[in-house]
Amino acid sequence: MGRSHVLRADEKTLSKDLNGKIYVVTGANSGVGLETTRQLVKQGGHVVMACRRTHAGEEEAKSFSGLKGSYDVMKLDLADLQSIRDFVDAFIKKYDRLDGLACNAGMVNMKNEVQRTKDGFEVTIGISYFGHFLLTELLLDIMKKSGSARMVILSSVVHAGSKKNRHDVHLDDLNYEKRKFNNFAAYGEAKVACVLYAMELAKRLEGTGVTAYSVHPGWARSNFGKGAGFFMRMLMGAMQPFVRFMTDSNEESAQTSLHCLLSDDAPNHSGAYFSQHSYLYSDKECKKGGWPLTSPNPNAKDMDKARKLVEKSYELVGLK
Repeated sequence: MGRSHVLRADEKTLSKDLNGKIYVVTGANSGVGLETTRQLVKQGGHVVMACRRTHAGEEEAKSFSGLKGSYDVMKLDLADLQSIRDFVDAFIKKYDRLDGLACNAGMVNMKNEVQRTKDGFEVTIGISYFGHFLLTELLLDIMKKSGSARMVILSSVVHAGSKKNRHDVHLDDLNYEKRKFNNFAAYGEAKVACVLYAMELAKRLEGTGVTAYSVHPGWARSNFGKGAGFFMRMLMGAMQPFVRFMTDSNEESAQTSLHCLLSDDAPNHSGAYFSQHSYLYSDKECKKGGWPLTSPNPNAKDMDKARKLVEKSYELVGLK
């Protein structure tokens, strides 16, 4: 499977005039988030780059010089619920619409020991899911007022697991307070949560004009492995000769998010999972990806579980 298998947004989608449209992209200062932002600005959109490291965002945004659109860099730390609330308050004071929210930021805890956010969440699910959950819920009103707004949240091929080990969300212990911790299992669980949330949100928002999608962007050539222990660093180093063959550029990995944010077809599949191709699927039929793709993981298609997850999430982030 080589470059010919990369799924790309079509020319019509990538040539739409986005003048007057406003987007928020989390983690916009690097990787897939940066390339998603670049394309939106290129097409004339205004992108709020929601970054933990605002200086890095400002530095990277210099590369947008000469593009049609515009940008704003605002502070957002997804590991801090108060930072999320402060971001939303500042955004709503400054803007009167939101056409697209790309919940792009995420992380994997490369150390096999529990690390926690400021509010006590296990850090992987805390940043990848709970932070984006609160951000999205607080921005729903302005998205509804904007008409046909869209929300994209990054999941991963990892959520699928394997036929022998399908990842699941453990509603009775989402933050590893009782269970033995495994960092990659925690990552898989967080990404299942993202798929379930997009599915529940789409159902809840039917008729409002707001649509939602979960996305596997591809195996991007980003900083995956940063902060890992010695063994993982050695493993990643040994894989370097194969990385370019097996992975996608950040620009290629942004294509699925852009398709969901901009294409005419995506709203016909609100709540669905969209996937770039990936060698990492254990299910052969999924390797070529799909826009959309039916998840092979039954735990990621359970609407009753999705509703219970959202109900529990409201409680944990303090929305009720």
